[in-house]
Amino acid sequence: MDLDAFGWLLTDEGQELQARAGDLADLDPLRAQTELRRTAEPAQVAAALTQVDLRARASAKFGTDAARMYFTPDGLEQATRRPVATHRAARLNAFGAGTLIDLGCGIGGDLIAAARAGITVAGIDLDPVRVAVAEANLAALNLPGAVQVADATAVDHTGFDVAFADPARRSARGRVFDVDGWTPPWPFVESLLRRDACVKVAPGIPHDLVPAGVEAEWVSDHGEVKEAALWAGRLATAARRATVIGDGGLATLTEDDDPGAQVRTVGEFLYEPDGAVIRAGLVTAVAAGVGGGLVDEHIAYVTGDAAFRSPFARGYRVLEELPYREKQLRAALRSRHIGRLTIKKRGVSVVPDQLRKRLSLVGTEEATIVLTRVAGEGTCLLVEPLPLG
Repeated sequence: MDLDAFGWLLTDEGQELQARAGDLADLDPLRAQTELRRTAEPAQVAAALTQVDLRARASAKFGTDAARMYFTPDGLEQATRRPVATHRAARLNAFGAGTLIDLGCGIGGDLIAAARAGITVAGIDLDPVRVAVAEANLAALNLPGAVQVADATAVDHTGFDVAFADPARRSARGRVFDVDGWTPPWPFVESLLRRDACVKVAPGIPHDLVPAGVEAEWVSDHGEVKEAALWAGRLATAARRATVIGDGGLATLTEDDDPGAQVRTVGEFLYEPDGAVIRAGLVTAVAAGVGGGLVDEHIAYVTGDAAFRSPFARGYRVLEELPYREKQLRAALRSRHIGRLTIKKRGVSVVPDQLRKRLSLVGTEEATIVLTRVAGEGTCLLVEPLPLG
């Protein structure tokens, strides 16, 4: 989508076409195009249908806001999920940020959350289309804010309370893992982290890349680790943080909650820490929270003797230990009439789908097994998930 096509979508005629495209969304795509082209040019129809498709895909990230927003494919992919952006804006509010500059605002996901939190926002981006989309999104949601085309590395951001950046981590060839290939690149990010700032980064960022004095926060949304954020200057309140967002709200762990834990024998319960906890290196904090320990010093499973409900881990009751070797495991599962099997694994070279196929189970019962290492030895545990409610 080019700038002219997007600008046309914002006109009364464009809005009418987009509404009609939405009404035809359930039709065969070719039939919908044919119907719309009776009154509009092919490029206009393509732009309208693209927005209808992107809005449908965006509902997972933006909820009900998606129906009023505008997107580009790459902008939607990189945009922060609404619950995560809302959490970040709440942290900025708690800090007392009155103004925020978003250095590479994309389609405006973080600008929207900050503006809703009452922060005066300004966004810049090198791409004129993304700037136009961000500006349209603020207007569509009746939120204040200024957006313009500019180079983040050339902008004076010192007049804002907080600088925020979400470097682009994709190129024409796909995802970029080398931080020097980000836009803007890592040296610019490092310069931002010398002031009150927040930078969204990939969740796989190595711990040793985080500068001293900067807080690294890993965030998961309903069990999916979505991102890490680096908080600098007075915004840093810990060294490592895991934040978990779920139906029950939000919970957070830091190194201050981690007294450490030892390896111990498998107890009556097994706990699988959330991915954000694992990335933050706070598995032993979960172990301490359930009064337990680790099954192995290198494995992110926790065991204990009591049942706990924790936002930071999924709990299981350990029913028994089954044979680890495949042939004996097949016999044990068949003798229990198990046909539907959930396989969880950590620290062992097993591909669950391939193993499930080789086991060829045909029973009527359902079960969950955990394949892992316990004190360095391959182990298979038959477990039962604890209630989530």
